[in-house]
This record gives sequence, C-alpha cells and structure tokens, in this order.
Amino acid sequence: MSIVVTGATGKLGRHVVEQLLEKVPADQVTAVVRTPEKAADLAERGVRLAVADYNTPESFEGLFKAGDKVLLISGNEFDKGRTGQHQVVIDAAKAAGVALLAYTSAPGSLTAALADDHRATEEALLASGLPYVLLRNGWYHENYTENLAPVLEHRAVVAAAGKGRVSSASRADYAAAAVAVLTGEGHENRTYELGGDTAWSFDEYAAELSRQTGEEIAYNPVTPEALTGILTGAGLPEPLAAVFAGVDVSIEKGELEVTSGDLSRLAGRPTTPLAEAIAAALKG
Repeated sequence: MSIVVTGATGKLGRHVVEQLLEKVPADQVTAVVRTPEKAADLAERGVRLAVADYNTPESFEGLFKAGDKVLLISGNEFDKGRTGQHQVVIDAAKAAGVALLAYTSAPGSLTAALADDHRATEEALLASGLPYVLLRNGWYHENYTENLAPVLEHRAVVAAAGKGRVSSASRADYAAAAVAVLTGEGHENRTYELGGDTAWSFDEYAAELSRQTGEEIAYNPVTPEALTGILTGAGLPEPLAAVFAGVDVSIEKGELEVTSGDLSRLAGRPTTPLAEAIAAALKG
C-alpha cells in the first residue's frame, strides 16, 4: 500500500509530501512528477518517484496499485482541458482498484467559471464508483501574499470584490487536511468544505498591509472589466484574466466565505491567520 500524490512538486503537492513524511515512512509515499529532477531531494529521503503526465494517459498505466490511497491535485493548465486530464487519473485509479481517491476541488458555493472544471471532475469521480473524498479547497493566502510587489509599489490593493469576504488559508493548512484524510480512517465518500477560520475583506487586507509595512495602502475596488484589463496588461492571457476577475465577482457575492469549520477540524489546529502569512511574505 502506498499513498500517492500527483503534482507532488507543485506548490500544494510539496506541502502534502513534506507533511506525509512526518506521519508515515518515506517508502509508503509515492510522488507523481513530470520532472524527476525537481523531486531529487524527495527521492534521497526515500520517497518513491513515479514519472507521469496528465497529458499522456499511458504514463499512468500500472502506476497505481490495489489498496493505494491517491491524492489527485487539480491541474493548473487551464488551456489543456483539465477535466480530461483528471479523467486520466480517475480511469487509472479505477483500473487499479485503489482504496481511496481524494480530489482537491473548489468550494461548492463557487459559481465562477473557475469552478466548472472542478464540478465536472467531481461528477466523473462519483460516476467512477471509486471510494472518494472531495476536498473543496477555498482560496489560498498565497494567491495574494506571493504577489505583493505591485501592491507595495502602487500602495494599492486592486480587486473587483466590493465588500465581499474571503475565508482564505495557507497552502500548508489545506495540505494538513489532505494528509489527515490520506492517513486517517472513515473519510470515504465524504465532502469537506474547506476554508480559513476567519474571513476578511479587502479593506481589512489593505489595513493589515498598512500596519505591517508602515505605508498607507488603500483598497481600490474596480469593475471586473477593469480588473481583466489590468491583469492582461500585466501579461496574463485574456481568458485567464477573465476567470480571475470572475472569482472576484464570486467573492463579492460571498461565495468564498466558508463557515463549515472543516479545515481546522481536519488539520487538528486553527488555520493560519492572514496577518501571519503577510508577515512571512514581507520577510520573504
């Protein structure tokens, strides 16, 4: 039996593997990667490496074994048909007879276009008949704190989210929930709505940045169309910029405010405060 993590060298996958190694022997962990060189340090610690690519279905043939627990981390290639990519993993897992397939999805309340691939993948997973867990991850602190340079330069937080609130948490928090499911019992066929303990508004985010930097940083609310233009001007492809602007519209509607408490319960601790994530990013 192995715990198999796809996308293991990605930003979330790394956290999952590191936290798994605190709970189980390294030889019980398989990291699925596209570029083994990026996981050389994990291999040195005894983690098994499997080279596979969502875009190459045959690379997943024989990768899983009966009884494996698998974490399917959603792909980030928005232009390559993520649902089809995920189906490759689901089909391979079903053929192998894995014990559990957990999938990192999006909040059930999210109606933005970003959620479409996730909903379709959830439907495919349920249709497969596999024992499943839906880890409906909310927004990450790092979606904001990893991109502070333009905010600090212009002394402005720009978003199209109005007065909406976000229950974000750190990648490490979401990884802890995944690890709890992969190493625990009784999670089969469960859906968890995951988000941070404390929701915040963009006014509050700007105020916290101001407090920690000593600079006056304001929240500048804009229209979704204006935000799309700003993001394309910064180099994002227009379709992807529109997707992110759509998420802000969902935030204004309250669709990324998660009140279930599932994340802190699974992690066994409070979620990371936004202020702590900002402090870590500023030390950077």
